[in-house]
Amino acid sequence: MKNVDELANADIGRLMLKYFIPAFIGVFLNALYNIVDRIFIGQGVSAEALSGISVVFPVMLIMMGFGMLIGIGTGVLVSINLGKKDFNAAEKTIGTGFLLMILVSVTVMIVTYILKEPILRSFGSTPETFTYANDYLNIILAGTLFMVVGFSLNNVIRSEGNARIAMFSMIISSVSNIVLDYVFIFWFDMGVKGAALATVISMFMLMVWVIIHFRSKRSVIKLKPVNISLDIGILKEIIAIGMAPFSMQIANSFVQGLLNKKLIFFGGDLAAGAMGIINSVVTLFIMAIVAINMASQPIIGFNYGAKSAERVKEALRIALISATVIAVGAFILIESIPGLIVNLFNNDNEQLYEIAVNGIRLVVLAFPIVGFQVVASNFFQSVGKAKIAMFATLFRQVIMLIPLILILPTFWEINGIWLAFPLADTMSAIAVTFLTIREWKKLNYLNYPE
Repeated sequence: MKNVDELANADIGRLMLKYFIPAFIGVFLNALYNIVDRIFIGQGVSAEALSGISVVFPVMLIMMGFGMLIGIGTGVLVSINLGKKDFNAAEKTIGTGFLLMILVSVTVMIVTYILKEPILRSFGSTPETFTYANDYLNIILAGTLFMVVGFSLNNVIRSEGNARIAMFSMIISSVSNIVLDYVFIFWFDMGVKGAALATVISMFMLMVWVIIHFRSKRSVIKLKPVNISLDIGILKEIIAIGMAPFSMQIANSFVQGLLNKKLIFFGGDLAAGAMGIINSVVTLFIMAIVAINMASQPIIGFNYGAKSAERVKEALRIALISATVIAVGAFILIESIPGLIVNLFNNDNEQLYEIAVNGIRLVVLAFPIVGFQVVASNFFQSVGKAKIAMFATLFRQVIMLIPLILILPTFWEINGIWLAFPLADTMSAIAVTFLTIREWKKLNYLNYPE
C-alpha cells in the first residue's frame, strides 16, 4: 500500500512536510471551535457571557480528554501494528477503540449532566455567570458522543497515513461551526445557546464523515462490525498509551478550574474572561506545534515498530527544530501586538483589555522553549513509552504549575498567577530534556523492546 510504503521509505523531511500541512490546517480549524465561540460571544453578547463560557472550558477539556485517551491510544497502536505489517491487529484495534468511544462518551455525558451544577461552581462560576455557563453546557453535553467519536477516529485516520483526509474532516466541521456561530448568534440572537448549538451540529458532521471514511475504499484499515468488540488485551494497550494525553487534559481541566477561582478572587469575573482570551491565543499557536506532533507520530510509530532507528531519530530531530521555530515566532508576535490580539475578543471593555494584555505578556515569557517541551513529551507517547510520556506530561501541569498557582499569588497577586506559566514551562523543559537525551541514546540499539 502506498501509505505504508512511504512511511517506510520516503524522505523524512518531505514526508513530515506532506503530513504537517494538512495536520496544521486541521488543528488550526479545530482550535477555531472554541476561539470563534469566544470571539462571537465577546463581540455579540457580553464580557460576562465570555466569562461564563470560560468556566465551561475545563469541562470541555475533560470531554476532549476522553477522546484523546481513546483516539491517541488507538492511533499509536494502529501505527505500530502497521509498521509490523500486522493489518489484522490494526483492524481489531480500531474496532475495540470504536466501541470504547461509544461507551465512555455516553457515561461521561450522563455523569456530567447529573453533577453539572457543583462542577460549574467548583470551576469558578458565580451568580453573574452561572446562567451563561449552564445554558452553554446543557447543549454541549448533548454532543459528547459526536465530539469523542469524531476527534478520536480522525486521529486514527491520520495515524494510518491519510493526513489529507484528516484535514478535510476538520475543514468540514470547523467551517460549518464558524458559519453556524455567526447565524445563530447574530441573525437569530441565540447568544451562548447558539454558539453551543453550532458546535454540536459541526461535531455531528465530523463524526458522520470519519465513520464513512473507515467504511470506504479510501481507508488503509477498515472499521468492520466483526471487530467492534472489547478485546481486553487491546483495550489495556489503548488505555496505557492514551493515559498520558488523557492525564494531561484532566490535569489541565483541574488547572483551569483552579485558575478561574484564583483569578476571580484576585481580579473578578473579567479576569476569568481574560484567561479565556489568553487560552484561545496560546492554544492557536500550540496547535501549530501539535500539528508537528501529528505529522511525526505516524512516522515515528511506524518506524519504531519496523525497528528503523535512524528514521525515528531523523523524524524527532526535524520535529524538535520545527516546533522551536514556531514557538519563537509566536513569542515575538504576541509580545509585539498583545493589544490588537486581545481586541479581537473584546467589545470596548477597558478593564478586560488591561487585564488580558498584562496577562498574555507574562504568560508567554517562556514560550520559545515550549515547542521543544511539547514535541519531546509526545515522542515517548509515539513509541508506546506510556509511563515516561505520562511523567513528562504531568510534571508541568501537576508537579509544577498547580503549586505555583497556589503559592505565587500570595506574593504578587494576579501577576503571580500569570508568572506561574513561564516558570512551570521552564522547569518542565529542563526535566524533559534529560529524559529525551536518555531515550535518544537508546535508539542506537536496533532491538527495541516489545
